Amino acid sequence: MSRTATVTRSTSETDITVKIDLDNAAYTPPATGHGFFDHMLDALARHSRLGLSVTGKGDLHIEPHHLIEDTGITLGQALSQALGNRRGIERYGSAFVPMDETLAHVVIDLSGRAHLEFHPETLNVDGQAGGMTHYHLREFLRGFCNHAGVTLHVRLLAGREAHHVIEAVMKAFARALRDAVQVTSGDLPSTKGSL
Repeated sequence: MSRTATVTRSTSETDITVKIDLDNAAYTPPATGHGFFDHMLDALARHSRLGLSVTGKGDLHIEPHHLIEDTGITLGQALSQALGNRRGIERYGSAFVPMDETLAHVVIDLSGRAHLEFHPETLNVDGQAGGMTHYHLREFLRGFCNHAGVTLHVRLLAGREAHHVIEAVMKAFARALRDAVQVTSGDLPSTKGSL
């Protein structure tokens, strides 16, 4: 069974295509027109070790919010399609990632239920990185969770500088996702019999 998907989302604000392969880490550089966001998508692909291609454009003359949120939505839809019935997956993943003064912890459950707990704002993160803030990251992850059917908890244990916070969270998200999508049995990891 091929665990791949391609999803395109076109609106009056954005036009995004995401291709994902859960079992083949073929690398394609992201191309969204936003340098720092592409840097974060690159980190996501490399640290998740998933085949990931993200191309698109958005109304960056306004600000990056629509592009970043809609990419999360499209990525979530693609992941859900690629997972299929989710039989045999590990389901859970957890990762701590340090980056200098920053320490991020992300826990994921590919439960079929959408929920995001996002708590970097509790440490008064300063500034932005290339026009991207931790609030944009929150909207990326919210869109992802809502459309992938994923429960995600994001904790910032230390850190204040936006670049390091966003990057540590994205890398922890990638590593937790990598573990959760692995096929480790033939069973469905649920007492309910469905995810």
